[in-house]
Amino acid sequence: MASDRPLNRKVVKLAVQLLRGRSSAHYYDRFPGLMLRREADGSGAILYRGLNAGRLLPSDALNRFAGEEITIVGSGPSAGQAAYSRLPPRSALLLNGALVLAPARIRAPLAVAIEDDRFVYRHFDRFLKDLDATLPCLLSVSAIRALLEQDRHWLSERPVILIDNILKPYGARRRRLADLAGAPDILVNPAGTAGLSRNPGRGVFQAGSVAVSALQFALACRPRQIGFIGVDITNASQPRFYESNGESAFSGIADAEARILEHMLLGMQLAEESDIVLVNYSPVSALAKCGLPFNDRLMSA
Repeated sequence: MASDRPLNRKVVKLAVQLLRGRSSAHYYDRFPGLMLRREADGSGAILYRGLNAGRLLPSDALNRFAGEEITIVGSGPSAGQAAYSRLPPRSALLLNGALVLAPARIRAPLAVAIEDDRFVYRHFDRFLKDLDATLPCLLSVSAIRALLEQDRHWLSERPVILIDNILKPYGARRRRLADLAGAPDILVNPAGTAGLSRNPGRGVFQAGSVAVSALQFALACRPRQIGFIGVDITNASQPRFYESNGESAFSGIADAEARILEHMLLGMQLAEESDIVLVNYSPVSALAKCGLPFNDRLMSA
């Protein structure tokens, strides 16, 4: 199994939890050294250890790059089999290791989304070090800090959009889902166990898979269609399409399946409100349980 967080980061996480308590434990994401200065529209500056390290684009910046179709490309086994030439340019939103598909198989992606700092620690040299600097990056607070730990100049010229956890927001205490219910830009399910944001600039709900965060950004772009490939969930215990058995890293996605699907059901509701069609391109995806049947458009001949 591939390495997880470095030992020093595990120590920092434990110390923050003990010293700051549950309501502020997510201070770990930024400590030490990271500071974000944001304007009302989500734009702002990224500072690391007191020095300017990059800039944040406004929260709606992805809308400028997106067209009528967005396909969320995960790292599940089915992603390795897809015929990506059938997707329009600037339509693929790559999650984590799916970025290995660019540029050989996806010449012009829309963006890449990373919210788990463990992915950065495992794969910075392999996938991220030489990533195309023009590719828009949707990054969580912890991913930003981890990237700057590896290379403090990595973000300096890159377009970055913040993935902020609406329940554990940057610079504020933890919130309860019930605290947000009833807000005009928030959708909460009747059980009060899942939510989605209509305004990712305010933050997004995270649910055990970066696909849920990516969906909220994609919905805010109001394309005609949003597709999913490699968001398999049911086979998350198998190696990702870019891994071998010997290097496969732990994934908690299978354990989080029910939680993920709760949020996906809300995504279907938001999509219907905006006349957006959702399509599942993975033949083994748990998304079928949400009523998204398999579409073979991306299956190779």
